[in-house]
Amino acid sequence: MQRGWFAHAAFAAYEVLAMGLGLGMLALICLIWVPVALPLYVLLPRSAGRRIGRLAITGSFRFYLWFLTVFCYCRFDLEALDGLRRDAPLIIVANHPSLLDAVILLSRFPNMVCVMKAALANNLLFGAGARLARYICNDMPLELILRAREELEAGGQLLLFPEGTRTTQFPLNPCSGSAGLISGRTGVPIQTLLIEFSTPYLGKQWPLFRRPALPLRVRVRVGQRFAPPQDASAFTRELEQYFREALATAPDADAVATTQCAGALP
Repeated sequence: MQRGWFAHAAFAAYEVLAMGLGLGMLALICLIWVPVALPLYVLLPRSAGRRIGRLAITGSFRFYLWFLTVFCYCRFDLEALDGLRRDAPLIIVANHPSLLDAVILLSRFPNMVCVMKAALANNLLFGAGARLARYICNDMPLELILRAREELEAGGQLLLFPEGTRTTQFPLNPCSGSAGLISGRTGVPIQTLLIEFSTPYLGKQWPLFRRPALPLRVRVRVGQRFAPPQDASAFTRELEQYFREALATAPDADAVATTQCAGALP
């Protein structure tokens, strides 16, 4: 009994340590990049800065996921994404259960532009790198559409989280119509991705400094690809229904679907 209690306490302490290591490493990577990205943003031509910025983000996030795997007892199943790397132009839409979602996806796509919250452009840790990579803010809808069309015409991959924020109503929040609108206006297809976490770690209802439940297992599945829609509103309803059905059941028991994550909160 005493030995079991000690093992439980020791593992809980490791979970706290792993949380500190993981968050600290991400902050360190961003802080190292800030004084480099800022002058590059000012000095480099737009195209060169965009290319360097995105490659740096992909490389940094790949290293970060490796660090989480080795030191923080995290397991990432992302092999399904490798077949999409050369598919461009392409609009990629995914559900949004965790703060790690963008990190995970950007680590696999070196020419991906992310549509992000405007507040992140002014964030101390993420703002400089996001500006250098020419990520798109979501605060002005018309500019968002114009910038997205520009990126897609240049052969890029556009990342959208149609929920707009992290999931609170599992398996999916109501979706916005931005993906269907951009796809319809550009003629670029939409590729869905299904992100599954074994726990709701760093979800909307998980405080930043609450220790994780390890091991953390993450899998991203490649979902259905949709042709550019004629009716954006009808497509948004179709897309939301597809996500709800696809996330409701995982193909095997090795990963816990996001529908089950909500119930893991004590």
